Amino acid sequence: MSEPQLMYSSKINKIRSFALILVFLGIGLMYIGLLFKKTEWAMVIFFILGILAIVFSTVVYFWIGMLSTKAIPIICPSCEKPTKMLGRVDACMHCKQPLTMDKDLEGKEFDEKYNSRKYKREEKKK
Repeated sequence: MSEPQLMYSSKINKIRSFALILVFLGIGLMYIGLLFKKTEWAMVIFFILGILAIVFSTVVYFWIGMLSTKAIPIICPSCEKPTKMLGRVDACMHCKQPLTMDKDLEGKEFDEKYNSRKYKREEKKK
């Protein structure tokens, strides 16, 4: 049997997926509101929650768009497709290959904790 491979996901794709889920959640909440036509207050509450979810997803999409402009564009060494990298470690958007541009992290096991400020502070103390 072969060893199971770990699949990593790009941070940009994770945030975009979260925003897409919020859109569908908002639409779903508004459809649930249609089931409460007889009780107007419940219908209005579900409609407002649905609209808030969609507005929040718009904010998240805008935020990740701005963050994406600051991401470093690179060519993945594995699939040779262009991808963007956020932080010290990230994964390729296409082939999920772990990526780093930090020479200190080359050869180490991929872990998203390397992007946290807490980890950076602990490394400076050493």
